[in-house]
Amino acid sequence: MAPPSALSLPDRLGIPKALVYGYLGVLLFMVGDGVESGFIAPYMADHGAGTEVHASYVITAYGVTVMLASWLSGALSDLWGPRRVMQLGLAIWIVFDILFLVFALGPENYPLMLVFYGLRGFGYPLFAFGFLVWITATAPMARMGSAVGWFYMAFTGGLPTLGSLVAGATNPVFGQFGTLWVALGIIALGGAFCMFGVKERTGFARLAPPEVKPVQSLISSLSIAWTHPRVAVGCVVRIINTAPEFGFLVFLPTFFAKELHFGEGRWLTLLAVIYGTNVVFNLIFGVIGDKIGWRKTIASFGGIGCAVTTLTLYFVPQAVGSNYPVAIVCGMLYGITLAGFVPISALIPALAPENKGGAMALLNLGAGGAAFVGPAIVSLFLDPLGPAGVVLIFAGLYVVAALMTLYLKLPDPQGTASSPPEPAVEAAGAVRT
Repeated sequence: MAPPSALSLPDRLGIPKALVYGYLGVLLFMVGDGVESGFIAPYMADHGAGTEVHASYVITAYGVTVMLASWLSGALSDLWGPRRVMQLGLAIWIVFDILFLVFALGPENYPLMLVFYGLRGFGYPLFAFGFLVWITATAPMARMGSAVGWFYMAFTGGLPTLGSLVAGATNPVFGQFGTLWVALGIIALGGAFCMFGVKERTGFARLAPPEVKPVQSLISSLSIAWTHPRVAVGCVVRIINTAPEFGFLVFLPTFFAKELHFGEGRWLTLLAVIYGTNVVFNLIFGVIGDKIGWRKTIASFGGIGCAVTTLTLYFVPQAVGSNYPVAIVCGMLYGITLAGFVPISALIPALAPENKGGAMALLNLGAGGAAFVGPAIVSLFLDPLGPAGVVLIFAGLYVVAALMTLYLKLPDPQGTASSPPEPAVEAAGAVRT
């Protein structure tokens, strides 16, 4: 390995120099993807969907395809190469977004919203997680954790953090529908940086051995669920991790913007603050997890912490009324505790050290599954229970996640949760959405 003084600045920061343009491209792509996150549900409700519940059906359909694509991204990258998978994801996003805007949202055609918005969900996981596979195939093991950490800084920094700020700036100028076209342009720019800027050759070819067949690759990425049941439990915990986050995006825009009279601009700023705080504390809780143990961090700060702050995020602003500083503080607390789940990205692959690829595939399935489960819960329970009932369900799920985490003991007696594995083991699995 080259001495530190001989490394380039990106390499010293933990970013593989050959992939720098890819990180920038993913950031821009996720900014474009995140532009709509703070207003798309109420906008669809007002332009063809009719109600928030009907809008949640559209987002649930989107979540199903996100979940499938998140799982497929790893297996297809092994078979086709990450770059080809990214190209497919970029093409899907652009084509179906244009169809969604022109033939569904513009004419307010609800059935076509379900079809085109749902199919567009295949796009971002194939693009973003395809690049993640490229990183894990390229970055030196000694700096793998940093390389993957920077990926998630770009991912979360775009969706929804910077994306919400862009929407806050462009909505007053172009309107919400015009902003969706601006987002498409940002997506295309991010794709161009990745496709034309990254020359590293590993990602141009299949990663799996020649004898591995497509069906075999797909089955092996699922079979780990029953050969390593703790990994399957970890997948469920990973779903619970961000399911409420995706569910909140369905009904909190109306709650904060309309019921509390903050308006769309201050709601989008609040959303950016929540996830900007989360980005910072992702790094902090990574360090804390190494110090006090991964399971302890996930169960206490993540599970129990999010159960409390989920209730705080909704019920405290409701109790105090239109008090924006209080809402900001409540949002920041949720963003902080959400970061408590960060060590699960190291823990899940460490539960199956001989099959980290399969564990990562199941981890991605959990990450994508959250985009389905959260809106699905809203779809089922918003009408009969109201927003307060949905929030209570989400808080209860976080308690369940805390209890399930206690089962996630590492197989190596020397690598207990209070004494995490060596950095090389952790780095290979440091994955988060």
